[in-house]
Amino acid sequence: MDKLDLLVRNGEVWTPGGFVEADVAVSGGKIVALGKPPVLPETAGNVIDAKGKKVIPGLIDTHTHHRDPGFTHKEDITTATMAAAAGGVTFSVGMPNVNPPTTSVEHYRALVAHHSKNAIVDFNHNPSGTVPREVPGLAKEGPIAFKIFMVKDTGRDYPHMPGIGINNNGELFKCFETVGATGLPLMVHPHDQDLMDEIEGRYWKDENRSPQAYAKAYREHDGIIWDTAMATLFRMQKAIGSKLHILHMSTPEGLAMLRRAKDEGRPCSCEVNPWAMFLGTWENVEKLGPYCLGFWVPPAHVDALWEAINDGTIDVIGTDHAPHTKEEKEKGWHDMWSCPGGEPQIQDYLRLFLTAVNEGKMTLDRLVRISSYNAAKLFNVYPRKGVIQPGSDADMVIIDMNKEEVISNETTYTKVGWTPYDGKKIKGAPIRTILRGKTVMEDGKITGKPGDGQLVSPLK
Repeated sequence: MDKLDLLVRNGEVWTPGGFVEADVAVSGGKIVALGKPPVLPETAGNVIDAKGKKVIPGLIDTHTHHRDPGFTHKEDITTATMAAAAGGVTFSVGMPNVNPPTTSVEHYRALVAHHSKNAIVDFNHNPSGTVPREVPGLAKEGPIAFKIFMVKDTGRDYPHMPGIGINNNGELFKCFETVGATGLPLMVHPHDQDLMDEIEGRYWKDENRSPQAYAKAYREHDGIIWDTAMATLFRMQKAIGSKLHILHMSTPEGLAMLRRAKDEGRPCSCEVNPWAMFLGTWENVEKLGPYCLGFWVPPAHVDALWEAINDGTIDVIGTDHAPHTKEEKEKGWHDMWSCPGGEPQIQDYLRLFLTAVNEGKMTLDRLVRISSYNAAKLFNVYPRKGVIQPGSDADMVIIDMNKEEVISNETTYTKVGWTPYDGKKIKGAPIRTILRGKTVMEDGKITGKPGDGQLVSPLK
């Protein structure tokens, strides 16, 4: 064997068959072998001792709001991917609510060119599928999926700005057909806007625009605005036969619909967001207000999500990393409908889920599957990504399952400078992130450079 660029030694390495004690040999950014000396050389250009640590594939986040271009006062592709690297993410996929929105080939190409010069980790971008004539051309640019919002903002013009949402079912059906013809999945933010107009209007009539009112409105009748929207989506998918990926899954009824679709063998999948598991409690609504909204997720719904993670119903974790400035968030204390929803997630979510593993809520194997392996398969970048095996990109995260930390605003890389998990104690953390054989994060410090990230498109 030729001299290696990198040898990760003595770690417990995740494979689809389970964890094995092995060394990982890397050359030219690719994994070339797994094994133990004397099968593998004991030396390389760089040797990392992972004894006592877990080595897992780099995380794939299929739902990141990079905010670049157009909203770079909140985040840009460099700061977003620095936070990604700090959190063990080696492949981050953006969303189309940028400015200009990625509804055309011209806008998509400009975004990719900019990201290629400035990303720390690998990336892709989900264009909007709202302009049918542009969809075939956009599909040829290499996205992993298309994205549709079923929501229009009331009382604000961001993050769900005009041009990237569809509220008319006829237009939505046409979108299913057009995107379906490309063979790519359609990611959808489910939302019944007509119902929401009526529900939220009742709170406004009472002059109640508080965070608590906002939280209740979005979860009214056990999440009716989510469930009616998902019922429509699943029925359209059944009619067209295209690939459907549900975003923001958080209701028991939505999970039941997904299970039925999967039992029928239909190409349907979903994500779960970290905020649903760790942030959206009523206690946090009261305490953090706009800094945890987003959405309130009642305990019974969280329990249903944990069950769905463990039984395989939930396919992937999508962070919904959605940074906003404190100035933007502060308005929500007085009028949550004027405040943008969402919060930073990408740097902290692996730590939160590793803590859950240590607490016995899920296995580490299940976490690897929903944070990397499943996404690589669903979005057709496997086996380049999502697995540690010969021929794959050498994307790895070295995990210390015993490392205890306190999440802090002081150590966050997101441009807005705050995390909703500030002060939260965790056990289990990434200590090194490796992108195609190069360390881009070590012990919390970013060592990657702008331009290290590359566009990763679906395999042919």
